[in-house]
Amino acid sequence: MSSSKAPSRYDWPLRRVALLLGVLAWLGLLLVVPLIAMAWHVLDLGLGQAWHEMAESGASQALWRSVWLAVLAVVVNGALGVLAAIVLVRHRFPGRRLLDWMVDLPLAVSPVMIGLAYILVFGRGGLLEPLLLGTGWKVTFAWPGLVLGTVFVTIPFTTREVGHVLRELGTTEEQAAATLGASTWKTFWKVTLPNIRHGLTYGATLTMARSLGEFGAVMVLGGAIAGKTDTATVFIYAAMESRFEAASYGMALVLAALTMALLAFLKALQPSSPEV
Repeated sequence: MSSSKAPSRYDWPLRRVALLLGVLAWLGLLLVVPLIAMAWHVLDLGLGQAWHEMAESGASQALWRSVWLAVLAVVVNGALGVLAAIVLVRHRFPGRRLLDWMVDLPLAVSPVMIGLAYILVFGRGGLLEPLLLGTGWKVTFAWPGLVLGTVFVTIPFTTREVGHVLRELGTTEEQAAATLGASTWKTFWKVTLPNIRHGLTYGATLTMARSLGEFGAVMVLGGAIAGKTDTATVFIYAAMESRFEAASYGMALVLAALTMALLAFLKALQPSSPEV
């Protein structure tokens, strides 16, 4: 009678360790090592030199421009994203699948391509140029173009996060409120909005982080005009082109710190899961 060797109790832990080491090596190589290298390079160039070049190059204006764009994207896509999520989750209508597909389109379309497409609509010789000339508005190579590009690339985040929460909640509480005589508006403020606050916060945080890092759309639509349409990411590119290396890496480090702080805030909001 042949006897098979019983599997060692250390087989699975060893595989788990190997898997863990593989994931850590992958993430470390792609994420941690470059960030450490960038921080080390800024320290090597000198914080004083980086600060001096950033001050001379108008870095603070570019950074504040990015912050304001992020705030506007949060406000616009926060409000419209909640409405879109409610429409997609709570209603059934012809063309719903198309609308659902359109929400995810910014995740698939290159920001540079959409910037060029917007120029064909709002730029010189564009479809809406006669209307814009009549009203005196300028979209491309101006502040409205930056807003338009930033809002476009951040469309999906709030809609998807709030949509997931709405699906999990169902309609029981909303139907109960309606049964008790609450209007649609009161039901939204008293029941729906408090229940989706975590999803709304996640979506707003992701929107802000994505806005701060946007480059392609704002580069094309804004034209990288120094002191007027340059954002933090455009400033990094322009500083490298102008050989202001310390300013470029300094701004990159500032953006990395801001986005990592937003990510840490987002993770702090998530409930901890039990370890297996």
